[in-house]
Amino acid sequence: MADRRKECVPPSRPPKPRGPPARGPHLADRAQPGLCAERGFPVALKCCPEATREDRPAVTDRSSGTHALSGARQVGRLAPVRRTSTVDLIAERLREAVVEGSLPPGAALGEAELAFQLGVSRGPLREAMQRLTAEGLLVIPRRRGLAVRTMTAEDVRDVHWLRARIEPELGRRILARPAAERKTVLAELGAEVKRMQRALRRDDARALGDAYLDFHRALAAWGGSLRLARMMGTLLIETRLCAFSMYEHFEVHRDLVPEHVAFVEALAAEDAARFAALVEAHLEAEVRRLLDEPAVAADEDDERLLAETPDEPQPLDRLDLPEGL
Repeated sequence: MADRRKECVPPSRPPKPRGPPARGPHLADRAQPGLCAERGFPVALKCCPEATREDRPAVTDRSSGTHALSGARQVGRLAPVRRTSTVDLIAERLREAVVEGSLPPGAALGEAELAFQLGVSRGPLREAMQRLTAEGLLVIPRRRGLAVRTMTAEDVRDVHWLRARIEPELGRRILARPAAERKTVLAELGAEVKRMQRALRRDDARALGDAYLDFHRALAAWGGSLRLARMMGTLLIETRLCAFSMYEHFEVHRDLVPEHVAFVEALAAEDAARFAALVEAHLEAEVRRLLDEPAVAADEDDERLLAETPDEPQPLDRLDLPEGL
């Protein structure tokens, strides 16, 4: 009986190894970031974030004033695409209409009519108009509807005072950039000065004024600060609104061209103090001109270029929205 019981006892199993079970190399490498590249395995973001985070290119956006923030160009790498929404496109079109004078100061904006003209629904249009209200470009008169802001004398002083604080700082930041980047900045600013010179030869007030705005947008774009670029973008639109609000017609002065030639020369000479003094003098002169009495302004007729501007809102072109928006 004893022998029979022994035969019924199952054979003993080998002892289990102590410690964690063996894992494949892909699991081991996932637990130890950085080893994938060393062992020749494909590198994925979730697997080895440390191996790719430093290699990601900076996001750039020239139109919003951040073109120069990424430093040197990274050849062979694609920057992430920044998606533009319908609201973004509508807001930008409304800003352009304010700058062009298609929506003049004091113009009441009918939501239904604008939506029809732009070919958009009222929801995104309303959101875009709220953005411009937050930027100070639109106002709510008598708590009913929206209208383009009409600038006052106090607004004129305030806008130009802020610009006189920001633009000298932009010049200092540009001069702190590497020599190769400074050369690029000077080329861009010089191109805008040439546009101004061509407009002056044609006595084209609007083209001269547009080149003036683009010169200062380029200055803001190379300042290395998204915040300053956004602020300058709004201040430049308000600068144009000041001209529309204070003058019967849009006008610019001929000496804008030599003033901006001097700006570029000061930056080329790496003279930040001179650049700041020139910018401040220019902005102080602009305030005086905008707030001059008509009789005083008449004495400078030979120095001014005029362009007709509408008194009523003009129809806006239909937006060409990309597919998927």
